[in-house]
Amino acid sequence: MALLTAPLLSPSLPLSLSPSNFIIPNSHLFPGIYTSTRTRNGGPTMATADASKNDKPTKLVTFLGKGGSGKTTSAIFAAQHYAMEGLKTCLVIQSQDPTADYLLNCKIGTSPIKCNDNLSAVRLETTKMLIEPLNRMKEADARLNLTQGALEGVVGEELGVLPGMDSIFSMLSLGRLLGFLRNTSRQSSQVDRFDIIVLDGISTEETIRMIGATSKARLYLKYLRKLAEKTDLGRLAGPSLMRLLDEALSFSSGGSNLNGKLSSEMWDQLEQILERGSSFFGELQKFACYIVMDPNSHLSLNSALRYWGCAIQAGAQVSGAFAFDSQNSSVDLATTAQKFSPLPFACIPYLSLSAYQDWDEILLNVHSQEARRLLTSINDTSILQPVNFDPGNKSITLLMPGFDKSEIKLYQFRGGSELLVEAGDQRRVIHLPSQIQGKVGGAKFIDRSLVITMR
Repeated sequence: MALLTAPLLSPSLPLSLSPSNFIIPNSHLFPGIYTSTRTRNGGPTMATADASKNDKPTKLVTFLGKGGSGKTTSAIFAAQHYAMEGLKTCLVIQSQDPTADYLLNCKIGTSPIKCNDNLSAVRLETTKMLIEPLNRMKEADARLNLTQGALEGVVGEELGVLPGMDSIFSMLSLGRLLGFLRNTSRQSSQVDRFDIIVLDGISTEETIRMIGATSKARLYLKYLRKLAEKTDLGRLAGPSLMRLLDEALSFSSGGSNLNGKLSSEMWDQLEQILERGSSFFGELQKFACYIVMDPNSHLSLNSALRYWGCAIQAGAQVSGAFAFDSQNSSVDLATTAQKFSPLPFACIPYLSLSAYQDWDEILLNVHSQEARRLLTSINDTSILQPVNFDPGNKSITLLMPGFDKSEIKLYQFRGGSELLVEAGDQRRVIHLPSQIQGKVGGAKFIDRSLVITMR
């Protein structure tokens, strides 16, 4: 583990330490989605489509794990569970893998399709998603005349997808669907409201990037704002460019959110949007991610531990861990559960992929009940807090499963009020309380946690 301290944008000097996926381009994609007021098994509902009449937020659920560990199957299991509980659920598939089509016995396309009571599914395709923002941008350019008509000649249907575009469009779409990118001055349409969005992402790495994107974007926004407000070019072009961008990614059909506002108000609104997005992933009532593993594979187990740590670094709290049972497994699941303690742990029963799946039978099976309880519960995570401050000992304890001390670097900028932690290709800024602020004196690794002493 390396511990570094440096002024902003200056070379770092070492310190000595003692060892130890949902886009809806516009709301017409969601007309007529079937809703039900009863569960599939005929029991009382926990929540129905009528829940959209209140202010209860839509919850996002996703799964992290090594490829082949069962993320897609877990996502489908969860979506079927929430639908059976009476929650209006949408399964969002972010890849071209047809596994979900097979397991759900329906063809999933770019428009939502009803799979069964309370459950819809949709596949994100960036080639379709970029058309609507481009058309909005053309309409805005016709009014602002920013490109002197050059943008009008761009044909969206002939544009291909570049690296990174899948993630960007999916993030914007999830933000719109979940509400923190929706125009708050306008009542959101009830047509596209869901109780639960279950995301089957392209990959675990992309999902972790999505989790940390809004908090990381706030720093970029800060520097861009300085350029826009302190340079002649920024003051001249900034307002028009921002209006053009807002038109392209408009969060309501009522027009731009930024028209008629001062430049400072535009930047403030963007900061508020990112702040809402950043706080979203830390609230268990709004977001849950689960670790998935194959208990018969040491590689899968080690990857699951690593992704647990990476999710914490990205700013999320992992809600639990799932293992997939198998017919001939000799693995002691209690031992596996202990490796992930204190995370809640459950086993998803073996599913034969060679035959049609009767999801009512699967979910009502006694072996599925523990997994279903874990998906429904909002756990007391006081023992899972990723950061704990101890003013008495002037120390900070960081939960960092899956890492060792050689992979962790610490930086201090802007005096001793912050601590930047770098691990797992993620950087996390920790704001220190006044009683602990100061310079790092030492650090050691104890039981998957990094204990940092301040001086």
